[in-house]
Amino acid sequence: MSWPMDAGRLPDYPPKTPPPPKRPVQPPRPEPDTKPKSTLTPVRRRVMMARRRGVAWTLEAQPWSAGRARKHVVGKLHDWGYMSVDTVASDVVALLVANAVADGGRRISVHLADQDQQALVMVLSHQPGLTADESVLPRIAELGVSSCGTDTAEDGRLLWAVLDL
Repeated sequence: MSWPMDAGRLPDYPPKTPPPPKRPVQPPRPEPDTKPKSTLTPVRRRVMMARRRGVAWTLEAQPWSAGRARKHVVGKLHDWGYMSVDTVASDVVALLVANAVADGGRRISVHLADQDQQALVMVLSHQPGLTADESVLPRIAELGVSSCGTDTAEDGRLLWAVLDL
């Protein structure tokens, strides 16, 4: 008796799985910003002193920070060759730092730059949510600075003064 070759043969087990896709599935691409450029809120640029000598120090917001900042600023001005500004620079730095410390942040930063026989001293309080306080400007102006100002933004209050060297 002859039996057919495929009689009694079971189907392939386990069944074959389909091959994986050639490219992995990608998430949808982000939609481009459809807002017109004019309605976007402007972002304040960070402190930038380009094309001039400049240094910066970060200090704790403590009452003793004014003395340390004065030493840093006067020492750097001496390094740059400005020897006759000790008193004015010390008084200006002390007043700027004292007001930044009074803002209540954890740290302050002191920035110094010079150009054309003038020095720029800036102190940033790093305490967000402050309102503009211009009551300190007359006291800074009494110290004999060329100009001074204040600015508030999300990253804190910025106080600055320009000294004639």
